[in-house]
Amino acid sequence: MAGRIEDYALIGDMQTAALVCRDGTVDWLCLPRFDSHAIFAGLLGTEDHGFWRLGPAYAADAEPPTATRRTYRGDSLILESEWETPRGTVRVTDFMPPRDGAPQLTRIVEGVSGRVPMRSALRMRFSYGRITPWVHKVDGRTVAVAGPDSVWLDSDAETYGKDLTTYSDFTVAPGDRIAFTIQWQPSHKDQPPLPDPEGSLVATEQFWREWVDHCTYHGPYREAVVRSLITLKALTYAPTGGIVAAPTTSLPEEIGGVRNWDYRYTWLRDAAITLSSLLRTGYREEARAWREWLLRAVAGDPENLQIMYGIAGERELGEAELDWLPGYENSAPVRVGNGAAHQLQLDVYGEVTEALHLAHMTGLARNDYASLLQLKLIQYLEGHWDEPDEGIWEVRGPRRHFVHSKVMAWVAVDRTIKLIESGDADGPLEKWRELRDDIHRDVCEKGYDKERNTFTQSYGSKELDASLLLIPQMGFLPPDDKRVIGTIEAIQRELSTTDGFILRYPTDGDNAGVDGLPGDEGAFLACSFWMADDLAMIGRVDEARRLFEKLLALRNDLGLLAEEWDPRLQRQVGNFPQAFSHVPLIDTALRLTSSGAYGG
Repeated sequence: MAGRIEDYALIGDMQTAALVCRDGTVDWLCLPRFDSHAIFAGLLGTEDHGFWRLGPAYAADAEPPTATRRTYRGDSLILESEWETPRGTVRVTDFMPPRDGAPQLTRIVEGVSGRVPMRSALRMRFSYGRITPWVHKVDGRTVAVAGPDSVWLDSDAETYGKDLTTYSDFTVAPGDRIAFTIQWQPSHKDQPPLPDPEGSLVATEQFWREWVDHCTYHGPYREAVVRSLITLKALTYAPTGGIVAAPTTSLPEEIGGVRNWDYRYTWLRDAAITLSSLLRTGYREEARAWREWLLRAVAGDPENLQIMYGIAGERELGEAELDWLPGYENSAPVRVGNGAAHQLQLDVYGEVTEALHLAHMTGLARNDYASLLQLKLIQYLEGHWDEPDEGIWEVRGPRRHFVHSKVMAWVAVDRTIKLIESGDADGPLEKWRELRDDIHRDVCEKGYDKERNTFTQSYGSKELDASLLLIPQMGFLPPDDKRVIGTIEAIQRELSTTDGFILRYPTDGDNAGVDGLPGDEGAFLACSFWMADDLAMIGRVDEARRLFEKLLALRNDLGLLAEEWDPRLQRQVGNFPQAFSHVPLIDTALRLTSSGAYGG
């Protein structure tokens, strides 16, 4: 069985990523891209679906030992795991070098003390655990081939095959360093060059050190902010600038439930807010690359803007179920692709426009087509802002007039008006000022419950929605407006868990709720960070700081967060690590630092 979600570490090369468990097992790796088929899919099934365990040898009837301690090497994505055993101490260093050729995963075993027997067990299963490759030797190298894919294994240690698994048994003493590297290559090509594990380790550490040096945040939460920034950088697909929401699919929002989705794509919303955080901390090159990705993805068809695309801008992301995988802790189905790609989510126009606006305000070089795209998005909204949609949470039920969607439509128009007022674009200024006022009036009249003094999830509904917390953050209303304060307090009363974290909206157990799906889910971590932001904005800074630090305590030992927190099981749930959790962590840290609310 796979480990708990928080038991995993992330390593990656800005094109794909692997998850490494505390016992030294790689249970998830897609090659050569984030959205490719997995060669290790044990995370969503069993060892029969692929894994790579490297750690101290153990008895056949025992569980593999977990690392005594693990950490990232400084501010990098290089994982170091150490085991203290009765025979001595051993360290395993796992990393994926940023690449300009074949993708590589390198694991270096180092003896620290004593003499420690070690074992590597490598079971590659292509196509998400469905296909057993042909494993053989070529010029002394081990290669696994199936269809268009091949994976090459190189090691200083001797290997042998048994039970359709490649093993290596060896012993390390102080100073010994034994390296293992796998590389993906199209199967019709010649074998890849021999790897240089030690040289790649030096280059990888240098890459991350130089990248982190650009960070402009030096406040009291720097450790958490930098780790989140590194995670966001790791979720960026370097060749195109696209950003995945998470490197995994189908990690459940409820253990044993059906709320299992594929997040290995670029949501415009997630990518836009990610870029906002990167810009606020000094990373303009990533913003430029994402803006170029956006212009290519949308191309000449902004009227048919999708809410998500493939990492290279692909439009077709058809959803399918992998029925041979039982799912993480039997949470089925396992899905690949995402049927929400063609939903109407009007809030996306606001998030994209806000990101373009922030890029413009922070001095990113002007791009005339980006300005033209912004104008075209508003032209579309003119005729569609008052339609129902599926909203930020991608409901699978009927469309509604979601208040958050209307607010973000207002944001899109407001930021475009500011662009025109700055002289960097031309447009019907008075007409769009009237449109902005019309949207604002509509929301305040139809999306506000006067009796309860709160905005609601959608027009005419009684339900609350944590996305309403963004109303003051987007400037739709000032923080001291009684309707804003009333909404914050209503969400605290009705959407808080027993430990003070925030649910997205009400769910209804076995019955289909407002999102059209059965089952419940955990507290959505982004919403809890939004609450901390709002509390700081309305002057309740001590309460905001306490909530923020409670959220920081939910991170795993490596500083990583999944999408949600299950207050009943006291564990992380949902896809992991999740950009939509790490972005608001950064934003809240910046807000609390600027307000002096950190108690330091």
